[in-house]
Amino acid sequence: MKIPTFITVRTMSKRLPRKCLLSFGDVNVLEHVIKRVKHFGLDPIVCTTIEDSDDVIEKIALKEKTKLFRGSTLHKLKRWLDCCDIFGIKKFHTVDADDPFFDADLIRNSFDLLNKGYDVVYPTESSSAGAASVGFSMTRDIVDKACKLTGDNKDTEMMWYFLETIPGLRSTTLPEENENPIKKRLTLDYEEDYWLLCTVQRIVGSFALRKEVDDLFRRNPELFKINWFRNEEWKQRQSVKSIKE
Repeated sequence: MKIPTFITVRTMSKRLPRKCLLSFGDVNVLEHVIKRVKHFGLDPIVCTTIEDSDDVIEKIALKEKTKLFRGSTLHKLKRWLDCCDIFGIKKFHTVDADDPFFDADLIRNSFDLLNKGYDVVYPTESSSAGAASVGFSMTRDIVDKACKLTGDNKDTEMMWYFLETIPGLRSTTLPEENENPIKKRLTLDYEEDYWLLCTVQRIVGSFALRKEVDDLFRRNPELFKINWFRNEEWKQRQSVKSIKE
């Protein structure tokens, strides 16, 4: 069975406006992510909002002949839950459209771990710190429990905060493959991120294995500095949003 992979995306980004539509190789960022998900044998479902500004995302999904769900704008957990119910999905993995070099092998490892009885499998620590290699694997039922605790109109962008409020949550973190992960920031939030990601794409191509991406940084030990200074600001912003929620 192919792993249902929710490509979570919307156009309302503020720091880098409409970043999912930026040019990336021969396509745009969202098209690249869809194609990469398919290339590695996963089952993509573009998961966006009902806002008019996201009509363009629907057009891209249709062009790429990819399943699409449109749901709550701010309540990301509710959007995922409704997507599960529309497509009859019991378990899924999340890929943010701003993580264009996700690692398909790590996604499979995460999903295998989920199938051992967990409700949610968190990304590796290095991925959560900006390396953007893998997302969350979770069950439909745990998302349903989180939604019942939060209500209908909550902003659940930092959704892990709400998962952790569930009594008896069975969770684990995906182990690192390497004891000393290479320092790099491969998520797309700032202009400098875009410069770096485009550089990586030009050198290794759109469908490079994550090992090939890592090897690029090993050969060019100064490359990470292009955008690494943004990482602390990015982490602080996530912490602030979690506190507000």
